Amino acid sequence: MFRTAVMFLWLVLLLRVTGKRGLAQLSPLEVAIVIGLGSAAGDPMFYPEVPLLHAMLVMALVVGLQRLIAHLVIVSEHVETFVEGTPVELIRDGILTPLGMERANLSREDVFERLRAQGVRQLGAVQRAYFEQDGNLTVFTHPHDPPPGLPVVPPWDLEPPRELGVAEAQAFAGPLACLRCGQVRPAPRAGPRPAHRRKAAGRARAVKPAGRPP
Repeated sequence: MFRTAVMFLWLVLLLRVTGKRGLAQLSPLEVAIVIGLGSAAGDPMFYPEVPLLHAMLVMALVVGLQRLIAHLVIVSEHVETFVEGTPVELIRDGILTPLGMERANLSREDVFERLRAQGVRQLGAVQRAYFEQDGNLTVFTHPHDPPPGLPVVPPWDLEPPRELGVAEAQAFAGPLACLRCGQVRPAPRAGPRPAHRRKAAGRARAVKPAGRPP
């Protein structure tokens, strides 16, 4: 009991030294530090043969490294980029960026969920969306009269989008949105088209009617 209380109080004291940011939005390095602190604090709690002083010194060393790295992040942009990473652009002018989503390790549904949390109903309303270093999504929307875009409301798991084939897309009079990237394009006009146009339409991705501003 005494050993557990000592290690717990020591851990609380060291976490106070790391600062509020260290307790809230953790970078990968800070997560590793927290795991290291937990490992160093846990052993003496369970194993009496582990000296308290040794564990306390290890924990102090881990926190010292965290403070050193935090200082280097402030004074060096290269260290900051290595430790914290850089923002990733996920949406530009209502169109998803597949490379950005791959870098951020986010699926289309993950992005849509975060957009709905910020009140976005369709991608056309989004000018830019960035996945920040702390894991938050920053969204810049059109202040007035956003163009039509791929709807994200209601969630597709509850109401799957309506997919249009080539023939339906030709007959549809309104704008269409690609289900994969959200790019909005006018519906193809009915009637004869050159051979290369017909071939391109045959390879077209699934589309659905684009959402309009509410």
